[in-house]
Amino acid sequence: MLTLGVEEEYLLLDLDTGLPRARAEQVRRTAGLQYSLAEAEVQRELLQAQLEVATPICRELAEVGGHLLRMRHALGDAAVTDGCRLAASAAAPFADHLTVPITDTARYRAMHADAPQLTDEQLITGMHVHLGIPDRAAGVVVMNGLRPWLPLLVALAANSPLWHGVDTGFASWRTIVFSRWPVSGPPPRFEDAADYDRRTQALVARRLIHDRGQIYWHIRLSDRYPTVEIRAMDVQLRPDEAVMLAGTVRALADQAISNERAGRPAPAVQPEALAAAVWHGARHGSTSEVFDPVHGRLTAIGDAAAILLDSVDPALSRSGDRRHIVPVFERLLREGNGATRQRRVLRERGREGLIAMISDQTTGT
Repeated sequence: MLTLGVEEEYLLLDLDTGLPRARAEQVRRTAGLQYSLAEAEVQRELLQAQLEVATPICRELAEVGGHLLRMRHALGDAAVTDGCRLAASAAAPFADHLTVPITDTARYRAMHADAPQLTDEQLITGMHVHLGIPDRAAGVVVMNGLRPWLPLLVALAANSPLWHGVDTGFASWRTIVFSRWPVSGPPPRFEDAADYDRRTQALVARRLIHDRGQIYWHIRLSDRYPTVEIRAMDVQLRPDEAVMLAGTVRALADQAISNERAGRPAPAVQPEALAAAVWHGARHGSTSEVFDPVHGRLTAIGDAAAILLDSVDPALSRSGDRRHIVPVFERLLREGNGATRQRRVLRERGREGLIAMISDQTTGT
């Protein structure tokens, strides 16, 4: 079974107005005083209204859920102490064209100098799943195996419908915002690890990007660790939804490796079709049809979810993760994903009710 770790990015919102607050350093210091949260578990992000946490390396999904809930609780308490709310919304719902200063590091200053408008508008947050892999060859197998499922993962995880107080019409506006960076979106298919290294290094050699840290594909290999990182998904309102998606990603990866060994290649999806299908998933989320890579067409999201679960059934049997995945999957399809619920609460309870709901669900209260 592949090991996994999860990173979550959060926003800091004002307790009263719900606007982003540039309080990351203060909240991080306050969080470091809590016995239940190690200072190294909380990291700074690009903008001073963002923070990131990372779980330890885990083998069981129950471990992932326990760590996420622990860190969300502790960081939420620290945020309130410093006059903020912790918000697991993948875009700031209300920013009122407020500019949040960048975090003062050399890398972030360089990013702002290169693309000032993009960095100023980066009030978005995601969840990243890191899977331990035997070697880089297996990492490329995982990349190729997960590629076709990216549209469904984006649709299920969509949790960013609002931007500057306006409904964008997209379920995952974060996906659209992030796609403006030069090496982003669905990765191409690679022949092997050497092909991946050759093509990514060529981007640096041609001075199209500064380094391979600027490769922002939805799936990428780590240059420092034996891991593959899946970064296509919005941060989730509820921690159990984050666990469900992390488990689904691991099952897809495990099954991709098994299928490769058995001589069953991943479904072939052309890059232009995949890019369009990801856009469609970001646009409609869980409210419409979504791309089914097994049959190569749009289908009802419930049917696509059933096809995915059927595809990874052997992996779920091996891991015993079905109990952490299927019930939450079914609830999400009944109640809607984060984007659907944000819109529903805004319509029924207004701005104040939406901010309270985001804050409460973030910390599981």
